[in-house]
Amino acid sequence: MHSSEVSVAVIGGGVVGCAVAHALARRGVGALLLEAGPGLGLAASGANSGILHTGFDSTPGELETRLILRSAALRRKLLGELGVHVRFCGARLRPAGGRQRTAVEALAANARRNGVDAELAGDGSLRVRGEAITDPVAYVHALAEGAKLGGAKVRLDARVSGLSSAPGGGVAIRLRDGEELRARAAVNCAGLHADALARMAGEEPVRIYPRKGEFLVFRPAAGDSLDEILLPVPSSMGKGVLVFPSLDGHMIAGPTAREREDKRDWSVESDARELIEDRARAMHPALAEAELLDAYAGLRPAGRDANYVIEYSRALSGLIHVAAIRSTGLSASLAIREHVSAMLAEQGAVALGAARALPVAPPGSPPGPWWQRAARHHAEQADGGSR
Repeated sequence: MHSSEVSVAVIGGGVVGCAVAHALARRGVGALLLEAGPGLGLAASGANSGILHTGFDSTPGELETRLILRSAALRRKLLGELGVHVRFCGARLRPAGGRQRTAVEALAANARRNGVDAELAGDGSLRVRGEAITDPVAYVHALAEGAKLGGAKVRLDARVSGLSSAPGGGVAIRLRDGEELRARAAVNCAGLHADALARMAGEEPVRIYPRKGEFLVFRPAAGDSLDEILLPVPSSMGKGVLVFPSLDGHMIAGPTAREREDKRDWSVESDARELIEDRARAMHPALAEAELLDAYAGLRPAGRDANYVIEYSRALSGLIHVAAIRSTGLSASLAIREHVSAMLAEQGAVALGAARALPVAPPGSPPGPWWQRAARHHAEQADGGSR
């Protein structure tokens, strides 16, 4: 059984874990990123909309909102530093009827409270200029590659099977293959499985369940194009279905929002098209002539009666939980990493040096559309498990 020591172990190779590793590398702290699966960004971080939100509609004052707003302020500079392609296409909400118009006016007022640039037009529609789209898989890989160039290490197929106090202080981490690591600190960024990881430490700060969101991918009809994100007017039933362009020239509509229990079920359910397509066509009628190419599902790590649980472990000194980071995790990741880095420094686990720009890594995301990658991975896993 091999045992080794690391400065900070970041557990989970999604956007939050990779962002934390990158932030530490920028401040001169080497981290070891442990990903249980065969690749980075194969879970919620690679099966979402790829939209980077501004926080215009977020509840003022909440931690989630503060982190989204901070990320939006950092976005242009840091994503440029990462070499990630971001298209600031903006978003629009168009009301249908007086009740929806009132709702849009309330969103405009909320945007003003949050300091987000949003403009009401004469027809009652709301334009939010800062909303953007990116390739979320390329984003995750750019964070990881940049972190590695800054001194971090990334290990795949490194599933954690145990957490405990290390003799002399810090966190002892046991991997499934029997290897043991000792870290001065550890950060739980395990997404859907953050609650299971916390239970290894002897606590359960939040219970995580999968909120399934399904998307349809279209090839636009000849002559059709979409140059902005079309957002629905929210209702008591939720935020609803949106329609947005992808960087590779497709249009995507969704998501659904299904409360589920099975964290392994990444399937697109039989009624997904029915739930999405009519709503999407009402927002963008030209979709009626578009070709439906594909569909995919993402499982968002939602918390039972909790959201954005970012706190020190009460049971295991040196462990920080970053859990219940739901669908806005991509949007908030740049600020989450700052927040967690400051927590690590506050508890004395690391000494943060001056922030430095890291070298830009060459593009490292796998070939093919990002919206196919996670879906195919989970479909292959399901097929293999049924044999």
